[in-house]
Amino acid sequence: PVCIPLCPGPENFLFFVVQNTSGLRIQNVNLEQSENMARHRTEDFRGSKALVVRRGAPFRVTLKLGERPFNPKTDSLRIKVMLGSRLYVVMPVTFSKRGSSHWKAYIDPEGLNLQNPSIFIHTPASASVGCYRFQLCVLTQSGQKTYDFGKFILLCNPWCREDAVYIPFEDQREEYIENDSGLLFKGTAMNLVSRPWSFDQLRANETCIYKKMSFSLPVKYEPGVLDSCLNLLQVSPQHKKNRRLDYLKRSDPVYISRVVSAMINSEDDRGVLKGNWSGDFKDGVHPSLWTGSGEILRQWAKSGYRPVKYGQCWVFAAVMCTVMRVLGIPCRVVTNFNSAHDTNGNLVIEEYYSETGQKLNHSRDSIWNFHVWVECWMTRRDLGSGMDGWQVLDPTPQERSDGVFCCGPAPVKAIKDRRIDLLYDIPFVYAEVNADVHTIVVSEGRVVSHGRDTEKVGSHICTKAVGFPRQQNITGDYKHTKSPTSTLASRSSTMSEDSTSSRADSSTGVAVFLILDKAPVAGEPVRFTVKVINKHSVAKMMRVHLNAQAKEYNHSPLDTFWETHGVLQLAPNEAKVIHHQVLPEQYEDVVGDNLINLAVVLEDMASHERVLASEEFNIATPQLTIEIANGNSIVPNKKQIATVTFTNPMLQLGPGATAQQNIVFTPSMVGTKMLQANLSLTDMNSTIRGFKMVSVGRA
Repeated sequence: PVCIPLCPGPENFLFFVVQNTSGLRIQNVNLEQSENMARHRTEDFRGSKALVVRRGAPFRVTLKLGERPFNPKTDSLRIKVMLGSRLYVVMPVTFSKRGSSHWKAYIDPEGLNLQNPSIFIHTPASASVGCYRFQLCVLTQSGQKTYDFGKFILLCNPWCREDAVYIPFEDQREEYIENDSGLLFKGTAMNLVSRPWSFDQLRANETCIYKKMSFSLPVKYEPGVLDSCLNLLQVSPQHKKNRRLDYLKRSDPVYISRVVSAMINSEDDRGVLKGNWSGDFKDGVHPSLWTGSGEILRQWAKSGYRPVKYGQCWVFAAVMCTVMRVLGIPCRVVTNFNSAHDTNGNLVIEEYYSETGQKLNHSRDSIWNFHVWVECWMTRRDLGSGMDGWQVLDPTPQERSDGVFCCGPAPVKAIKDRRIDLLYDIPFVYAEVNADVHTIVVSEGRVVSHGRDTEKVGSHICTKAVGFPRQQNITGDYKHTKSPTSTLASRSSTMSEDSTSSRADSSTGVAVFLILDKAPVAGEPVRFTVKVINKHSVAKMMRVHLNAQAKEYNHSPLDTFWETHGVLQLAPNEAKVIHHQVLPEQYEDVVGDNLINLAVVLEDMASHERVLASEEFNIATPQLTIEIANGNSIVPNKKQIATVTFTNPMLQLGPGATAQQNIVFTPSMVGTKMLQANLSLTDMNSTIRGFKMVSVGRA
């Protein structure tokens, strides 16, 4: 007998014609896609042509037989499952559904329909992630027939206790696997900026308010995202070098995560994103303009796997989060404020200032005001007990790991306990959250002041809270802090005199503190206080230099845009407080995605000794507000109207001016969804954003 496969029929049926009807004949095989994907929590992948299931749980396929029913006494079935061209397993179909940790196929004797029998295929919880093909072999007294009956995609299963990515709480599985939108955090520790992000494909209607406004509604796992994530594994150097070994290792989330970490950047391979920190983005997209991962992944796949231009740390991390969630590995995006890049591994970052308070670019080491990576949840069987749970992975290309630009997985527990003997990249991540900062004032090539700050780096580490659009402080997971909340409390706008944020070296007998009165807001003066204490029993005459420079989050500051100088007389043991402000018209050119470095240097006019205090901060810009008419009755496939409002605080556009735009959108899926609105102001190098969580109910 010869089996001739025909084209796929409707839904997920595959039809066959067999040139011999004397024996058992299979008319078609139903992959029961709707039922299986609902049970496996993969129904949001329904745009895929393939059946998508999770490992460690059975799925059902149904045979439709012609001529005669299945006879258990004379007929037998075998299923062959293939991954790639060289790996396969053959399973006899039994009538026992007893649990097994191996591949297993069985017919449930209860409710057996011999004319249309259902076969359950159970995959191991340690099976490799990938796209499988399977065949059915029918053995009767008259011979043997083999049928190709399609393919299925197998993902990790955080709902399965035996899976290495099992996470025990349902709300966490919903957040770290199923949530199609979230928040990324930028800015500074004292003035966080919540950046909405769609982890999957988005739809946007564009209109104009001043420059450009876009409005987007993410659509979970739109066709193309799943394929792109799987193809990312297929085009990796590991797969090209040894396909069989790569397929075998894909059973381990540790291996998968290292491959993905390297493939998100394009430094060593055909990765997804090209990094760019030069400020010149004319041949690509400015990293701040991306609003979601789906567009990036689809553009990468459509181009034949050429890097998408451009990304920076939050874009790299957000795209990796999408890929890991698609593959079934719980993942969240994490921001580390004041993140150290320690190039020589000595856990010291040196920052240089001039004698008038201007920050200088004299060191290869650097502190990024914020740096964004991801954490993935997994068991670390390679490290033994105690290192399971959240693991740091960083796809931003900074340093090589085993010769490749990737980072992790590094257990968060190992970072906190400084277990630098364990895998992977723990010393580098440890330095990112724990390095000391040495501030050095130089004059005519000589060091004239030296201070040390042990709390600035890693001052606040956070991620999106489970189920709520706000931050969750996880600093205490990474480091031993003075309080159960965070070191942020000691670095806020109401800093105590013991805060190392604003305290300089007081070896001269004079201490200086630089304190922001409150978190700066666009359109309002930046008010701050300089407090000077003379600890000597003799009077002091001090020169005072104040300097403000604009800077990008990962660069040394640019030219000075505001400064003031003066002389201060201190009586013995006297403390003085000086109030200053920077007006909106003085800082308006640096509002937006830039930050400000503010420094004060005091010089003893008698001894010429100096002390320094500094602070880096961002100026909060207003958010767009989104209101929805009849917001309590939103249902799929019904047009809704959203009103987006922008109130301008800045002088160059007319302070207090308000603009509104009505935008029509049509939700397509039930659930809690995020609406995004973005307003790009190109003359200010700034994007104003807003988001609103909406509940889409059933019609």
